[in-house]
Amino acid sequence: MVASLAILVLAGFVGFAVISKVPNTLHTPLMSGTNAIHGIVLLGGLIVLGLGAEGVLNKILLVIAIAFGTINIVGGFLVTDRMLAMFKGKQKDRARAGAGQKESE
Repeated sequence: MVASLAILVLAGFVGFAVISKVPNTLHTPLMSGTNAIHGIVLLGGLIVLGLGAEGVLNKILLVIAIAFGTINIVGGFLVTDRMLAMFKGKQKDRARAGAGQKESE
C-alpha cells in the first residue's frame, strides 16, 4: 500500500516536471494526443462496467471515472478548438494585410 502511494506521488511529480517543460507551441498537439489516450481509457471503463464489475463500490467508482474521463475529453477538445481558432484569426489578419499592400502598390 505504501509503495503504491509512493509511486503515485512520484508519478505526479514527474508528470508535472515533464508538462511544465513543454513549449506553448506544442500544447495543442499534446492535448490532442491526451484526448486520444483518454478516449481509450473511457472505452476501457465502459467495457469493464458492461462486463459486470462486481460490487457496488466498484460500479460507483467506474461511473465516476467514466464521468471525469468524459469531462476531460470534451474540455480538451473545446480548448484545442479554441486555440486553433486563435491561429486561424492571425492567418486571416496576415492575409488581409498582404492583400492591402498589393492593392496599394
